[in-house]
Amino acid sequence: MTDPRAAALSLLERRASNATICPSEVARAIAPDWRAAMPDVHAAIDDLVRDGLVRLSWKGQPLATRAGPYRISRPNDD
Repeated sequence: MTDPRAAALSLLERRASNATICPSEVARAIAPDWRAAMPDVHAAIDDLVRDGLVRLSWKGQPLATRAGPYRISRPNDD
């Protein structure tokens, strides 16, 4: 399995600066059984949020922490 932190950052780098990604996209990028990879993805995203490297949102509204469905973006997105 590829590092989920690196995969998330790589996916964001390849998108427009204001684009978001879904955590399942990260899981699909790192493992054939993406559902089994989701706990590792969630933990990696929590670390990235804590490090200030990504931010979370849902339906355009910022989220302080991961709760329920969420999207991942670069921290400088509006």
